[in-house]
Amino acid sequence: MKIYVNQIAKLNGDGSKERPFTTIQQAADIALPGDEVIVAPGIYKEEVSPVNAGTKRAPIIYRSEYRRTAVITGAEVIKCWEKYEGDVWVAHIPNSFFGGYNPYKTIVSGDWLNEGIVCHTGEVFLNDKSLYEKESLEEVLNPEYYDESWDREFTKHTWYTCQSDEKDETIIYANFQGADPNEEKVEINVRPHCFYPDKEHVNYIQLIGFIVTKSASQWAPPTALQDGMIGPHWSIGWVIDDCEVSNAKCSGISLGKYFQQNNDNKWLKYKYKDGAQTQRDCSFIAQLDGWSKETIGSHIVRNCDIHDCGQTGIVGNLGCVFSIIENNHIHHINNKGNLAGAEIGGIKFHAAIDVIIRNNVFNDCTRGIWLDWQTQGSRVSSNLFYNNCMPYDNLLKEEYKAGLGLGEDIFIEIAHGPALVDNNIFLSERAVKLPTQGVAFVHNLFAGSVTAVGMGVKNGSKKYDSTRYTPIHMPHRTEITGVMSVLHGDVRFYNNVFVQQEVRQKLLDICKVGGDGEWDDENFVCGTVPYSGYMTEEQWKSHFEGYCGEGSAESRDRYYMPLPVWTGGNVFFNGAKPCDIEVDGTVDTEHKIDIELKEVDGKLKVVTNMLEYLPEAKMICSDTLGEAFEPEQRFEEPNGDDIIFDTDIYGNKRNGKIIAGPFA
Repeated sequence: MKIYVNQIAKLNGDGSKERPFTTIQQAADIALPGDEVIVAPGIYKEEVSPVNAGTKRAPIIYRSEYRRTAVITGAEVIKCWEKYEGDVWVAHIPNSFFGGYNPYKTIVSGDWLNEGIVCHTGEVFLNDKSLYEKESLEEVLNPEYYDESWDREFTKHTWYTCQSDEKDETIIYANFQGADPNEEKVEINVRPHCFYPDKEHVNYIQLIGFIVTKSASQWAPPTALQDGMIGPHWSIGWVIDDCEVSNAKCSGISLGKYFQQNNDNKWLKYKYKDGAQTQRDCSFIAQLDGWSKETIGSHIVRNCDIHDCGQTGIVGNLGCVFSIIENNHIHHINNKGNLAGAEIGGIKFHAAIDVIIRNNVFNDCTRGIWLDWQTQGSRVSSNLFYNNCMPYDNLLKEEYKAGLGLGEDIFIEIAHGPALVDNNIFLSERAVKLPTQGVAFVHNLFAGSVTAVGMGVKNGSKKYDSTRYTPIHMPHRTEITGVMSVLHGDVRFYNNVFVQQEVRQKLLDICKVGGDGEWDDENFVCGTVPYSGYMTEEQWKSHFEGYCGEGSAESRDRYYMPLPVWTGGNVFFNGAKPCDIEVDGTVDTEHKIDIELKEVDGKLKVVTNMLEYLPEAKMICSDTLGEAFEPEQRFEEPNGDDIIFDTDIYGNKRNGKIIAGPFA
């Protein structure tokens, strides 16, 4: 059945084409498996909570009648502004206006949030651009530039909120820098979600072609209910397709975790158990609660434009398993600099089991992708990354570096693999951060460095051991088979091209300041050189020859030494450096390689002369890569099939001469 919605229709509609509903929620209340909700153009100021689940064969589809003309917003237009002083205006809003949730009373809070800056889940928007919250009225009356922002020139547009001592109302002061808020489009966000079920297991829902914007969503760490502006809320089989997703206070799309009673933000609330342990608890409790391949995950997010969200474009712990993220543009995430912590990125996933992230563009994010813990069977393929490493010099401050690091295109943290990274273009000055093991890099172009090798697996204690032990799963399943620390190594580099680019002096200067050596080696040398000193497979195996498992403590050290590293067919230009066990590598000191990103006919194009100088390489396949050490799992397709790397970033076949890098 088709159910129609049109906000300008007459009241008391029945959902027919002739008498459509006026709200999407009216359709969501009655939609059943196989139904399609068709939404006419317009702005729908509501929090849609799908009530019924679809089925795998008969999903419930919510479709914008015309592409990106139906808008679901968490905001309301405010026209009650009164002149206060100078460019500052004030609005008095009765608290009854907000219903059961007032974002201007709700502080952004949660595990792994750097709470040095106090801010609310609410926002003030001037012509679709969010202003900067301040902690006092004085800072609004006399605004200063905020150097942590990626958009410094707009940062004098400020606001402050408080509750009235005399009336039950919220007061908002805002500095619009000369604009008249009663003439311009000024909104405040009032709803925490835009399209998000109240209950769990509302399965097989499709959201197609909408604009979704301006939610007052809460911080979404892996140890809490991870809500977002859009999200399946612990279910299976959602499709989010061809949507524009923007201006979530925290996360645009959440594929993540359900509410665990007595284990929700436990690190923040309880304080006595370390965050790493509460995260381990999450996985084991979820398994007891029925987390499995048959019940959770297998979502698709594709063809979306995701931008200007405060924490993440897409977030997920446990609930993101077996999902596909493809053909999206994810950009300008966490650019305001008002939220900081360990859960930030274009994508931030924990337990990305068999997750495929392919054919996306990531740019101008604090970091592009962060895969943290339980990255097993994951594949990051044929993506373009650029400007994800603190692109403006005003961002490069000691305190900011300590809070978030310098950023990079992809960060894989404390996992055991197998994680496959192939056919990508990494153009930021820091390409990958690797305090992990069990990763294979095949046919990538690196214009940035590999960082944090051999570190980042402890929790920063000085007197006592704080090694982080992370779960290992059955291949292509969620069931946990054990936990283990990261030994480092167990990494493969095949047929990659490394091109050393000029590094900004300000980046080099900020690294001289130093910092916590547990988390970052601050390397800017492009190449596999951070793995110098690691063993080949033969060297590593020699430590076990004739050993029967008995002997001194020193002899048992062999079980905890770094694992071997495999290389082959990599090419190094412009001073990029190989590691000391490089096999069949080519160091080209003769030719100067240029790489430029251009927009041609509305599409991004990499212009480079490197193809002229690439030697012939060998075809790489699953047999070349072998298996990741701890899970004893091959680098293979989610269904167990072998992978042959015979296709490049554009889908072209590698026929005849094989060359390194992402281009056939």
